[in-house]
Amino acid sequence: MDTPIFDFVQNYIKSNTARLHMPGHKGVSFLGCECADITEIRGADELYAPDGIIKESEENASSLYGTSKTIYSAGGSSQSINAMLYLAYLRADKTKGTFVLAGRNAHKSFIYALAKLDADVEWLYPETTDSICSCVVTAKQVEEKLNSLQNKPFAVYITSPDYLGKICDIESISKVCKKHDIPLLVDNAHGSCLKFCEEDLHPISLGADMCCDSAHKTLPVLTGGGYLHIAKDDKYSFSQNAINAMAIFGSTSPSYLILQSLDLCNKYINDKIHENIKICTEKCNEIKDIMSKKGVANLSDEPLKITADFREFDFDFAEYFRNYNIEFEYADDNFVVFMLSPQNSQEDFAKLKKAIENLNVEKPKNIENTEFEIAKRVVTIRQAIFSESEEIDVENALNRICASPTVSCPPAIPIAVSGERITEKHIKLFKKYNINKINVIK
Repeated sequence: MDTPIFDFVQNYIKSNTARLHMPGHKGVSFLGCECADITEIRGADELYAPDGIIKESEENASSLYGTSKTIYSAGGSSQSINAMLYLAYLRADKTKGTFVLAGRNAHKSFIYALAKLDADVEWLYPETTDSICSCVVTAKQVEEKLNSLQNKPFAVYITSPDYLGKICDIESISKVCKKHDIPLLVDNAHGSCLKFCEEDLHPISLGADMCCDSAHKTLPVLTGGGYLHIAKDDKYSFSQNAINAMAIFGSTSPSYLILQSLDLCNKYINDKIHENIKICTEKCNEIKDIMSKKGVANLSDEPLKITADFREFDFDFAEYFRNYNIEFEYADDNFVVFMLSPQNSQEDFAKLKKAIENLNVEKPKNIENTEFEIAKRVVTIRQAIFSESEEIDVENALNRICASPTVSCPPAIPIAVSGERITEKHIKLFKKYNINKINVIK
C-alpha cells in the first residue's frame, strides 16, 4: 500500500527548498522531528478540503476498515466525537427536543459536544458496575428505554470498549437502532485495532453507523491521530457533511507529523498487523493465565488490554508495578489497566510477566462497588457550562450545581455531569478518585 503523505514530505525534505512559510522552526532541529513538520504548502493537500495526497491516504484507510468514508483527525477522538454528534444532530426534529440516548460512562468530550449543540441526554445506566469507568449497556436496555420515551433521540451513543476493556454487544444494539430508525454512534477510542484481531470486533463491522477511533491509543500512530468512520451503507448520508463537520471542530493547523503517522500506519496495517496482533494476543493470554493462577481476575474483553482486578486485596499494586519499572495506563483503588501492542518489546512483556509471577496478594479487604449516581438535572448542560462558575472544595459542594465536568484524564469520565445537583454520593466518589476541587455555578 502506498504512503502518499509521507512520501511527499520526504521529497520536500530532500528538495532543500527555502522554507519561507510556517512553521517558524523552518525545519531546524530542536526536538528532532522539525524537518518533517510542514504546513499546507502547494502539493501537501488540505485536511478539510482534500483532493490530493490526503484524500488518497484517507481512501486507503477506508478500504482497510471497510467504510464508506474515513476521515483523519489530528485532534484525537474528541474531534470525531464532536463531529459525529453534529452530523446526527443535523437530522434531528428540532420541534420535539434534541437529545441523545447514551451510556453513562461517556467521555467528557461528549458532554462538551452536547453543550456546543445545545442538546440534551438521556442516560443509560449499567445493570451492574465495577467502576465509573465501565458501563456495559445491553440491547434489551436500549429497546426498553426507546419504547418508554415519548420522543425519539437523534442518536444512540455507546462507549465500547470502555476504559476497563469491556465490550458491548454492538451487533445486537445495532439491530435495535435499525428497528427504530435511529443512528448508532460508538466511541471506539480504545478499539482501533479490533478490526484486525482474529475476531473482527470493530463497531463498523458490527453495524454502527459512525464511530471514532483513537488510532494513537492502540496503533503505531502519534498522539492525536484518529479516525472518523462512516458505515459502508451510510444510510443517513453522513458522508455528505462529514468533512465540514470535522472542520468545524478541528484546528485550521492540523499536524502534518500526525497525518504522516496515520499515512504510514495504513501500510503497517496492510502488510503486518494481523500476524503481529496474533503474536501479541498470545503473549497477553500467557500473562492473563499467570494472573489467573495468582487469583487475580482479568476484566477486559479486549485481546490486547489486561485489567487486573485487585478489589479483594489490600495491596498498593500501583507502587508494586512501578517498582518493576512498569508504567500502566490507569490505576485506582481496585484496578490496574495495562495496554499492550505489537510495538511492546520482548523485555516489556518479560517485566510484566515477572511482576505478575512474583505477586503475593493475600491480605483481604472489604469490596466496595462504585455505582453511578442517578442525579437530578437542574439546568441544561449548555446552561451549566456557559454559566459563571466558581471553584470550591468538594466538601462544600453538597446541593450545588455542577458547572464544567470535573474529572482527571484518564479516565475523563464525569462523576457529576454539568447541570446536575451534587449529592453526598458524588462527593464520596470525588474523594475516592482524588478530586478535591469542583467547578459549580455561582
